[in-house]
Amino acid sequence: MMAVSVTPNHHLASIVAAAFYGIWNLFSGFLIPHTWYYWICPVSWTLYGLVASQFGDITHVMEEEFVPVKDFIRDYYGFKHDFVGVCAVVVSGFAVLFALIFALAIKLFNFQRR
Repeated sequence: MMAVSVTPNHHLASIVAAAFYGIWNLFSGFLIPHTWYYWICPVSWTLYGLVASQFGDITHVMEEEFVPVKDFIRDYYGFKHDFVGVCAVVVSGFAVLFALIFALAIKLFNFQRR
């Protein structure tokens, strides 16, 4: 919705949105290691929150690695279960930010031609 509100038509909006999705997926932390862009990428915060909340508190020992799942997640990916609350706040903040940009763009931009 934000991309549609800041561009003059839906064709250009789909191109802009696809570019953002590609960049966000590229820098989400699985293809490229954590850089400065990792911390401003909404997809990385979402993945961090999902993995940390689902696997960050499991104490079952993995048979192949001989370590608990929570230790493997912390050591291999750097995901800490204690950070789930921060992830929830940041993901909610991204939703509010994008909604505010959408609202401001709808109010301020006028792409009609007369």
